[in-house]
Amino acid sequence: MSTPSSHRQTSKGQKIQRRPVHGVLLLDKPLGLSSNQALQKAKWLLRADKAGHTGTLDPLATGVLPLCFGAATKFSQIQLDADKTYEALLLLGQKTGTGDAEGDVIQTRPVPEITPELLEAMTQRFTGPLAQIPPMYSALKKMARRSTNTPAKAKTWSGKPAISRFIS
Repeated sequence: MSTPSSHRQTSKGQKIQRRPVHGVLLLDKPLGLSSNQALQKAKWLLRADKAGHTGTLDPLATGVLPLCFGAATKFSQIQLDADKTYEALLLLGQKTGTGDAEGDVIQTRPVPEITPELLEAMTQRFTGPLAQIPPMYSALKKMARRSTNTPAKAKTWSGKPAISRFIS
């Protein structure tokens, strides 16, 4: 027998009453927490019936993650498609096996002196619509399943490149 969505059981067998909560919570997502973990924790704390987020932040990313509750979940698709701004701290000259800061360094190269002119030229190469092939060990999902769970399984990407638009 399934439990109605507005009632859940605690570990002690007590029923938790879910309630309608409507609105958007701007969460400053900490390092190490996935977007879904943050959403589920907020949903649990608020005892909310319905919740969603407006885009996935990698567990290594920190920053504002809008969480939508109740009627505001209709708003989340608009935000998923909206332009967003990101800031990044880069470490040049290292390549990791996972394409992020968590992986083992598999290649190191010297980095040339970065002049304002070189930085401007490189920025222009990464401005406008670009096709991106995500790292295999990523949060992207294909057909509602995580692309891979471990770097050992990360061999080839069979999905389509994501088209992103970069504005400098």
